[in-house]
Amino acid sequence: MKLLLGIVVALVLGFAAYVRLAPLDAQRWHRMAAPQLPAGRYPEADGLTVATVLSDPSRIDALFDAINDTPRTVQIAGSRDEAMITFVTRTALWGFPDYTTVRVIKQATETPEWHLQIHGRLRFGRSDLGVNAKRIDGWLMAAGINQP
Repeated sequence: MKLLLGIVVALVLGFAAYVRLAPLDAQRWHRMAAPQLPAGRYPEADGLTVATVLSDPSRIDALFDAINDTPRTVQIAGSRDEAMITFVTRTALWGFPDYTTVRVIKQATETPEWHLQIHGRLRFGRSDLGVNAKRIDGWLMAAGINQP
């Protein structure tokens, strides 16, 4: 019985170490899965993509402020100059990484518009149980961006 318990504890600790210490290949995650999408919500098994159009560029700054204020979230690739940034957010207990890429494309129209696309997805598992959608919705709300 003690041996079985020891094996289970070792497996759990090994899994926890792997999740937290697995190498992070930023370039693998620093991309958008889809081309520029029309405004809407695009759920996927491993996350969510949200696309919207903004007329107020200050909302973009507010969005990045909200993202940067999120606990356990760090930028891993990209820049504002590049118009695409990827972040990793880790869960509190296990440290599971979720990757979010934000792309902003300025459209030259009569009244300038910014196409915002946010793609959040998990690294491990098959379903994120709505965690990425909840995080993205919170960021949009904090930035004062209307949900598509």
